[in-house]
Amino acid sequence: MLETNAPLEEVFSNHAQGLVRFLYRKVKNWEDAEDIAQNAFIRIQRLTESGELENPKAYLYQTASNLAIDKIRREKLHTNYIQSETADPAFGVTSGESDAYCPERQLRAKEQLKKVENALQQLPVKCRQAFMLHRLRNMSYNDIAIEMGVSVSSVEKYILQALKHCRKTLKD
Repeated sequence: MLETNAPLEEVFSNHAQGLVRFLYRKVKNWEDAEDIAQNAFIRIQRLTESGELENPKAYLYQTASNLAIDKIRREKLHTNYIQSETADPAFGVTSGESDAYCPERQLRAKEQLKKVENALQQLPVKCRQAFMLHRLRNMSYNDIAIEMGVSVSSVEKYILQALKHCRKTLKD
């Protein structure tokens, strides 16, 4: 009797390495490429088992390519959102103030820094840790995820939560 996963196993063994290399060229990160490849295999599993696919390799690569494009779009949106949030006047960044050494601006900056420090202390530990690793050590989301033992999406959520909380604190 033929095992039900045989078609998928065959597609996997024949194309997994090539698919990951293909995805790496798109996303520039080996872990993301491997995750996307795994998700693509999961998505085509039912179709390969039922024999509904005429060309599993083409469908696999197209599915993986679409998943990679979605990831790139999400990251771009996330980056744009973070940039727009941190360029907000609530963070003290305005284009009209060119004299960074004027006493009023220094005093306002110290007050805002104190508010941000207090806001960060109110955050959950993992949220604060992710934010500090990103902002103070300039670590990438992938590196933070590895160090904290969480997913990249969790790191994104932690940092967004920290930014929203800091913004709200500065507005109050």
